[in-house]
Amino acid sequence: MTIACRGVRGAITCASNTREAIIEATTTLLEGVIAANGVVPADVASIWFTTTTDLYAEFPAVAARKIGFTDTALMNAHEMTVPGSLPMCIRLIMHWNTAKPQSDIKHIYLGGATVLRPDLAK
Repeated sequence: MTIACRGVRGAITCASNTREAIIEATTTLLEGVIAANGVVPADVASIWFTTTTDLYAEFPAVAARKIGFTDTALMNAHEMTVPGSLPMCIRLIMHWNTAKPQSDIKHIYLGGATVLRPDLAK
């Protein structure tokens, strides 16, 4: 069995710029990625989170640590500010070591972020 590092993408909109809302939205997004793909935190090499510049009350990585990504490399950054882009959005790319082929990876877009990838949103 070959293990490859696969990228899993996801995004969610956040209700407000508060610590609680950012943690809640990030947790919901991560739980969606985990459930859809069968991710085990020990198999995740890293997760890169971005937020739009209107979200700054907490780091999304705090939510990841709370749900078990304690040994995973985590990074937070702000997304580019592009005119007309979706506000109040948390995005992630997870680098996951798995035997699944790229075609079987399920990318998760929730809430208002479904507009980013309507072809992938449920």
